[in-house]
Amino acid sequence: MATVIASMLGGPPNTTYGENIGVLAITRVFSVFVIGGAAVLAIFFGFIDIIAVLIESIPTAVMGGVSILLFGIIASSGLRMLIDNNVDLGQNRNLIIASVILVIGIGGLYIELQLPNFDLQVSGMALSAIVGVILNLILPGREKASRNQDQMFKADSKEKKAS
Repeated sequence: MATVIASMLGGPPNTTYGENIGVLAITRVFSVFVIGGAAVLAIFFGFIDIIAVLIESIPTAVMGGVSILLFGIIASSGLRMLIDNNVDLGQNRNLIIASVILVIGIGGLYIELQLPNFDLQVSGMALSAIVGVILNLILPGREKASRNQDQMFKADSKEKKAS
C-alpha cells in the first residue's frame, strides 16, 4: 500500500527490506537505536565513493553466500512463526498454502499486466502474500482449521496456567 500511495503522489517506490529480518535474526540486536544508527550510516556511506568501491571489491561468491544465508533465514523465520503459532502442517490445507507461498516467494514468479499507459508487475514476497491470502480464503476447510487452532490455543493456555 505504501508503494501505491507513494506512486500516486509522484514518489519513488519503497520496500520493507526483508533482508533486515535476516540480519536481526543473525545478530540478535533488536535495538531501535542501533537499527536507526545503521540506517543513518548507510545513507551517509551512500555519498562516499570509496565506500562503494570497497563494497564492490567483495567477491561475488562471498556476496552470494551472504545472500543465501540472509534469504534462507527469512524463509526459516517464516516457518518458525508457523510453528510458534501452532499451525498444523499435517493438515493438507495448511501445507498447500505454506508450500505455495514459499515456492512463489523464493522462486521468482511474477505476474505482469500491460495495459495502455500502465504497466504493473507483482513479484516476490508481495505476490506470495497475495496468493497466500487468496488461497486461505478459497481453499475448503477454513472453518475446521480455525476450530482446531482455537482448541490448540485453549490447551496451551491451560498448560501455561497449570505451570
